[in-house]
Amino acid sequence: MNGLPSPPYVITFFICFLLWFLLTGSLNSDELLAGFVVSLFVSVVSAKKLMILNGLILAPASLPGLLRYLGYFVIELIKANLDLAGRILSKKIPIDPAIIEIKTSMKSDLGKLILANSITLTPGTLSVDVLDDRILIHWIDCPEGTDLAKATQEIAEGFEYRLKGFLK
Repeated sequence: MNGLPSPPYVITFFICFLLWFLLTGSLNSDELLAGFVVSLFVSVVSAKKLMILNGLILAPASLPGLLRYLGYFVIELIKANLDLAGRILSKKIPIDPAIIEIKTSMKSDLGKLILANSITLTPGTLSVDVLDDRILIHWIDCPEGTDLAKATQEIAEGFEYRLKGFLK
């Protein structure tokens, strides 16, 4: 270790200090000092529980990656909602549900968590479990003969590509 505090401590400290400042609304030196001490204490006590934040890439260049991911997520969310609405409104509901497994290239626990939640939040898919580099997914319409590579490409590839802009 190089002696610098790890990202969970730094992030927790800055979030706490920002909240302190917003709640007090004061630039008084006593208020700022109290906020600094309280924020430092909270970050030291609670940041070990937030080690998942080590998956964040803390760099100015990661902001565009986050924005690209959010834009992609919204578009995929709209497409999935329209697809599912079309299935529900059709006379014969065209579904062929299955539990499938996809492989993820996300390395951090945070990356896997956000990927699994992104999949779950898009209608028609539900992340069931994360096992190492694999995610079990309930897919409402699994095309016959779908293999691991094809399922990974159809469900997760777009999300992963964009998540890697700001996550490990």
